[in-house]
Amino acid sequence: MKALKRNFYIPLIFLATLLGSCTALKTAPFDQYSYQNTIAIKVDAARLMDKATTPYTENEVEVEEVKIALEKMLIYEQNKPNNGISYEMWKLLSDDDKNLLAGFLKRWKEKGTFSPIFLQESKAQVTEAFDILIRYEGKKDKETKQSLLDLILTN
Repeated sequence: MKALKRNFYIPLIFLATLLGSCTALKTAPFDQYSYQNTIAIKVDAARLMDKATTPYTENEVEVEEVKIALEKMLIYEQNKPNNGISYEMWKLLSDDDKNLLAGFLKRWKEKGTFSPIFLQESKAQVTEAFDILIRYEGKKDKETKQSLLDLILTN
């Protein structure tokens, strides 16, 4: 009878240890949806930003589409377990008081148009932020995690 109990508890302890170690993982695993949509939003945002030398009013429909895409990703990333870093980055991209995508769109609406020089610098900032997020979503390694954290902390 004791051997039966021991044979029952050994696999149970092993299973509990295995499950416990999995929950210690604090980074969400690779997510194809996040990866693909991050790339798609980056491309859409870059194309939209290229139009910022023209009046905002001529581009309101496209601006609204990009804002909706940002909002969808923000909500998606918020509800994904162990995803704090990616979620913080999406909050930063979506914050119209910051200097990334949503902030650029807000200032474009306020100013009407941008000079090519300002546009070039702003676009470089936004696309670099997306590139860092894309690398992180694709690799989920320490190096890309640190790059993303550095970007979040400096903005």
